[in-house]
Amino acid sequence: MSDAPMRLRHIRTIAWKELVDFVRDWRTLVAVIVIPLLIFPLLFFALPMVLQMEAAERGAMELDIIIQGDEPGDVLRELFSADKLNISFEALPEEIGIDLSVPLNDSEVIKRGDAQAILRLQNNATNNTWAYAILHDSTDERSSEAYSRLLHNLAIWEESLVNQTLEAHGLDAEETLDPVQWSGDIDAADIASDAEQAGWALSLFIPLIVAMWTASSAIQPSIDMTAGERERGTLEAVLCLPVKRFDLLAGKWLAVAAISGTGVLLQVVGLIFAVSYLTDSSSFLQMPELSTLSILLFLAGILLFTVMVVAFELALAVRSRSVKEAGSVLGPMIILIIFPALFAQFINLDGIEGFWFTIPVVNILLAMRELLMDRVIFGHVAIWFFSSLFYALMAAWYAAKQFNREDLVESIS
Repeated sequence: MSDAPMRLRHIRTIAWKELVDFVRDWRTLVAVIVIPLLIFPLLFFALPMVLQMEAAERGAMELDIIIQGDEPGDVLRELFSADKLNISFEALPEEIGIDLSVPLNDSEVIKRGDAQAILRLQNNATNNTWAYAILHDSTDERSSEAYSRLLHNLAIWEESLVNQTLEAHGLDAEETLDPVQWSGDIDAADIASDAEQAGWALSLFIPLIVAMWTASSAIQPSIDMTAGERERGTLEAVLCLPVKRFDLLAGKWLAVAAISGTGVLLQVVGLIFAVSYLTDSSSFLQMPELSTLSILLFLAGILLFTVMVVAFELALAVRSRSVKEAGSVLGPMIILIIFPALFAQFINLDGIEGFWFTIPVVNILLAMRELLMDRVIFGHVAIWFFSSLFYALMAAWYAAKQFNREDLVESIS
């Protein structure tokens, strides 16, 4: 009679025991459930709010500007005044040459904070043109704000001067300066639907986040269930149970995969909630429309990636003789994930070669990108599915091999 049902029961029991032990600490529940569920809503809600507050604060600043050189006239004065720029006039330094951008001793007033920027103006009376330069400190927020306002107002002033010159010669400004014009609405000419654009936008960062969170969330439980037990001296007792070594590993893997998968799932739920909120409150963002097949393949890709990452991290953790050693070994795992994840974001999916879908980590990320754009290319699916399955089985085999080494599973004591 086959002992498969008994072994499955052992695996489930071990997995449940590891889950109960791991989530017993409330801080673990916060890390696994609360943080993944709230990270995207906080990002989507709080970040725009903070940016809006910062923009309002910068816009309310009263800034002091020094204008050196020729008088610009009432138009520019009024623009500066309306933009909360308090101006004072000085002559150009005597040592200034034809290059108005060279900082001189006068720039010390910016460093001291007496003024936020210096606008140098020089009029060429021959052809009635102007040369200018703006001295500012790019590391100072108030000076950078003054620089931005000056450029904005100078652009408006320049446009008014150009229009005056054209009108003086009997020319229409719009026809003269913009002889080639777009007819109609630019957005209407984009044949991609709002849902397709949303899928493309989400495909640029969701695979990266899923990969990073899967790898990072599996580190701590992998360490706790292997090196942690060795350090506490409880692993030897567990090994004395009438359970096969592979079943013990499978139970631990199932527990880690459940913890990591729960975190990823909750993070995706939080992301969908945030995107849904923005979809309801704005007219420029829509939810992507994915087919059932795309969703199922997307989940399959996450599952294969989780199997591979968890098995590999368990194998590395069980090789470590202490929690500290395991942490130093698994810590760089995040970097190993980030590099190919970032690399995959810059690969052009249009006409992509099939070999990209055989590279570990990169293949799953590229698959996620395609599926979020609702592109189901069966040739690509076959390549990334079977290559990922192969890598996952190899990682599981490597973990099982490490778990069978007596010198590695013995406790420190």
